[in-house]
Amino acid sequence: MKKAIVIGATGMVGIQLIQSLIKNKNYSEILSLVRRPSGFTNPKLTEQVINFDEPETWRKQVTGDVLLSTLGTTIAQAKTKEAQYKVDFTYQYTVAKIAAENDVKHYVLISSAGANSKSKIFYTKMKGELEKEVQKLPFEIISIIKPSVLVGDRIQNRPAEKMAYISLNVLNKIGFFGRYKPIHATIVAKAMIVAAETKQSSTYALEEVFKLAD
Repeated sequence: MKKAIVIGATGMVGIQLIQSLIKNKNYSEILSLVRRPSGFTNPKLTEQVINFDEPETWRKQVTGDVLLSTLGTTIAQAKTKEAQYKVDFTYQYTVAKIAAENDVKHYVLISSAGANSKSKIFYTKMKGELEKEVQKLPFEIISIIKPSVLVGDRIQNRPAEKMAYISLNVLNKIGFFGRYKPIHATIVAKAMIVAAETKQSSTYALEEVFKLAD
C-alpha cells in the first residue's frame, strides 16, 4: 500500500487522477496540496490548502512514495507570463525539489507535447525548462508524460483550449499535426498511474501516452 502526493488536483487531469487513485487498491493514502479547496472528500484523501510561496509552512508534509504533478495554468488565467511561469515552473519545481529532499522515490510529471527548453515559444520553452531541471533532482525514477490539448470536464472554462481542440481535431482528420492529437484527461490520468508503477525513468510522447493507458 502506497502514499501518493498530488499537486494540481483541481485541474482537468487532477480531478480524474484523484478519483482514480481513490479507486486504486495499491494506494492507501493520498495527500493533495491545493491552492483552494476542491470540495471533494474521501477517507483516503487528505487535502491541504497551502501557499506555494511559503514552502517552509508545508515542507515537512511532502512525504510519500510518489509525487504526481498536474499543476498548470494559462496565460489567460495568469494574466502575465511571469505569473504563469510562477505556477507552471516555479511552484512545480519547488514541490519536486522538496519531495526529492524528503526521499520520495518516484516523480510523475505532466509536461506537454513539443516541450523544448530551446524553443522560441514561451509555453513550450517553459515546459522544456521544467523537464530539464527536474531531471537533475535525485529521484530514483522520473516519468514525464507529454500530452497534447486536453479534452474533458474542467472546473474553470478555457475557451482557447476548446478552439484549439476543434482546430486540431479537424487537422488530424485530414492528416496534419498527428503529434498534437487531442487526448482525454481520463487517459492522461490513467497513464500517470501506470507510469507510477514502472521501475525505470521514461519520457512518454503523445502516442506512448495512449499506449501506456491502454
